[in-house]
Amino acid sequence: MRYDSITEAIGNTPLVRIDPEVHGLRHIDLYAKLEMLNPFGSLKDRAAWNMARDRLPEAAARGATVVELSSGNTAKALALIAGLHGLPFKSVTNRMRIPEIKDLLLLLGAEIEELPGQSECLDPTDTSDPLTLFHQRLNQPGSTHLHTDQYFNPLNAEAHARGTGPEIIDDLDGRAPDWFIACVGTAGSSTGVASALRAHDPAVRVIGLVGEKSEFIPGIRTAEEVQEVGLFDPATYDVIEPVSADEAVDGMLTLMRRCALLSGPTGGAAYSGAVRHLKPLDAALTERRTAVFIVCDRAESYLGYVGRRRPELLGRPPVRNSVATLTRTELDGAPIIDVGEAQKWIETGQPLVVDLRGPFAFAALHIDGSVNIVDELFEELLRGGLPFSRTRPVLLACPVGEKSARYAALLTRMGHPDVRSLAGGIIAWRDAGAPLVRD
Repeated sequence: MRYDSITEAIGNTPLVRIDPEVHGLRHIDLYAKLEMLNPFGSLKDRAAWNMARDRLPEAAARGATVVELSSGNTAKALALIAGLHGLPFKSVTNRMRIPEIKDLLLLLGAEIEELPGQSECLDPTDTSDPLTLFHQRLNQPGSTHLHTDQYFNPLNAEAHARGTGPEIIDDLDGRAPDWFIACVGTAGSSTGVASALRAHDPAVRVIGLVGEKSEFIPGIRTAEEVQEVGLFDPATYDVIEPVSADEAVDGMLTLMRRCALLSGPTGGAAYSGAVRHLKPLDAALTERRTAVFIVCDRAESYLGYVGRRRPELLGRPPVRNSVATLTRTELDGAPIIDVGEAQKWIETGQPLVVDLRGPFAFAALHIDGSVNIVDELFEELLRGGLPFSRTRPVLLACPVGEKSARYAALLTRMGHPDVRSLAGGIIAWRDAGAPLVRD
């Protein structure tokens, strides 16, 4: 194939059948749409190009900067597209959680601007959040930026409604699959593909996968976070199910080791969620059915993520003091305290208050006197044993109280006699009108 521009190579990715010996489904043919074979490495190539394409000539004429609130694949694709057209690119985020992506963006010449934000992702309803205010300013008339606005731009979903979805139908000989299983991030791909498949066959069932509470899976939002995405519409999905980080890594390993697909954790989550959902249905079938999931990107950018969760996979000794090793009984028994009780405890018991959010969220608003230890760093500290004296009580806080509960359970297992998690996290504290301070 010969192209005049690399952007002509975006799309038309393969649809590959997964060997039934791998997934174990007897009556369902399971296919993977290999979006990691797009030229910039992910399904975000489609959305980035569709959102920027028609505006690039005008942006180049006025010397605009392409900007997106992204710390992942959308930023990577836009940085490459901007450079192709002689434009600078800026990634705006309040937390860059994948170091390999950050390094790659810097290598591509991108500017990374980290702004305070009260939560880990954009909340468009919170007009006091600096990240939200910045987002609003980008969309004002006269802005000097080309803002692609992936969370609210319908061109994000349109890229998949006109491309990814119809390609799946064509590769299935003009038929839509019976099931489409999609991880939900910006909701652009799941919304766009679902609309195309259902326009062809309204009976298609769409399964949306979100991250379990407090679990970080790159490219996937939790059930709470996804409510903040402007493209998300719960009516798109017949059912929304949670998927865990362990399922994502396990699925990633299966796709790599058994199927020779260099999938990242999002594709692994999609595979695991698909097999889990389909197995009970498969048992009752007597006719052939088809299901499709998307392998969003490649594995190489996530070696650090995998190493932190499962160090033994990279030849490192396993870590006992990790939230990944907690049992369900330990998680259910995590010591939790509500906002009112926490306020009284702070006044009388003087616990050490540890805020596990990112530094910019902490700087925006935090409990007076608290200390900030980002959750990834906090887990590193715990690997060496208890980081606090057993004589000092500890109150842990995170955005919504889920991560802090896990760490409270882990510290309890490690022998700390008085550690508690703030129920509902900093958001519950704020909503209760409890005092917060700003740096």
